[in-house]
Amino acid sequence: MKKIWHDLGWIAVTIGGSALFAAGFSLFLQPNDLNSGGISGLAMVLVELLGFGSVGSLSIVVNLPLFVLGGLKIGKKFFAGSLIGMLFSSVLIDVFALVPMPPTEPLIGALYGGVICGFGLGVVFVCGSSTGGSDILARLLKLKYRNVPIGQITMAFDAFVVILTGLVFLDVSKALYTGVTVFITGKMIDAVVYRFDYSKVALIISKEHTAISQAIGDRLDRGATLLHAEGSYTHNQTMVVLTAVKKQQITELKELVMAIDPEAFVIVQEAHQVLGDGFSRYSQNSL
Repeated sequence: MKKIWHDLGWIAVTIGGSALFAAGFSLFLQPNDLNSGGISGLAMVLVELLGFGSVGSLSIVVNLPLFVLGGLKIGKKFFAGSLIGMLFSSVLIDVFALVPMPPTEPLIGALYGGVICGFGLGVVFVCGSSTGGSDILARLLKLKYRNVPIGQITMAFDAFVVILTGLVFLDVSKALYTGVTVFITGKMIDAVVYRFDYSKVALIISKEHTAISQAIGDRLDRGATLLHAEGSYTHNQTMVVLTAVKKQQITELKELVMAIDPEAFVIVQEAHQVLGDGFSRYSQNSL
């Protein structure tokens, strides 16, 4: 029963995310001849070129060969979730297109459409699914070109759709606004997918490294690693404390270090997807 409820849960969330994507596309982007890249954007361009059909139906037509080629190479859960996401987002794009929407400025459409589409796609990605299209194409190409980051493959396809939008609609402004939408969509996806996964990594150079590492464990309940180091000017041997903490703990960490050694040298940097005890655990479905 637990597995059944889990499966029903991620299917429901996948459908909800697909609905948000479809709403953002049909209510804000399509009325302004804009898109968020991907197969849905390519389908919008094809509708303009062919003069018939709908974005949703052509999205399904373009997607089906990709699903056939992908098969089980992309993983059973991802395949099933992507098929659900693709079908629902494609159908709902045509459904939401029937909703009368007051005209908006292209920039407003690009901004709101990008935020809503990105939020919807982020929700779908968190479930380990997608809306098909360029995500499946990227994974298939990744199997052949393993040294090329998957983000670059997706970005190249989206850039192609952006340029195609400007050429087909004979309007450079539409291509530029579409570029804005693609950028915002990507940022929104990252904000949703990695919403709770940002941490801080600190490097602390201090003569009181033993006391500092002990205090980190006692007061912050975090581990610390001592790294052997050598000063480039003095060539004096020293120790560097390396620790990862939650972002809300960084102020307490600074206060802790300065209370022990006001002369300590502290370097703090952003980190996400920190894996291990007290943080996230690795999963094959992780993004």
